[in-house]
Amino acid sequence: MNDTSPDRTERELQEALAALAGGVHAAPDAYRTARGEWLRRERRRRLVLAVLIAVVFALATLIGLWVLNQTPAHSGVIFSGTGTGTAASLPRPHP
Repeated sequence: MNDTSPDRTERELQEALAALAGGVHAAPDAYRTARGEWLRRERRRRLVLAVLIAVVFALATLIGLWVLNQTPAHSGVIFSGTGTGTAASLPRPHP
C-alpha cells in the first residue's frame, strides 16, 4: 500500500482535528457573555428605532404645521364675511 491512500489521509486528518479540538476549552461564562452582548445589541436597536420614530413623527408634525401656516394674507371666498349665505337666498316652500 502506498503512503498517499485516502484512508491514511482521512485518518491523519481526523487525528489532527481531534488534537485541535481537544485543546479548545470554552470559557465558563461564554454563554452569559454572548447573551449579554446580544441583549445589549437588542436594546440599542430598539432605542435607535424609537428615536427614529420620534424624529419622523416630530418632522411630520412640523411640516404639517408649516403647511397649515402658509395661508394667503387675504380672506378666502368661504370666509368672506358678507353675511349672506346660500341658504338665505333659497326659496322656501309654502305649506
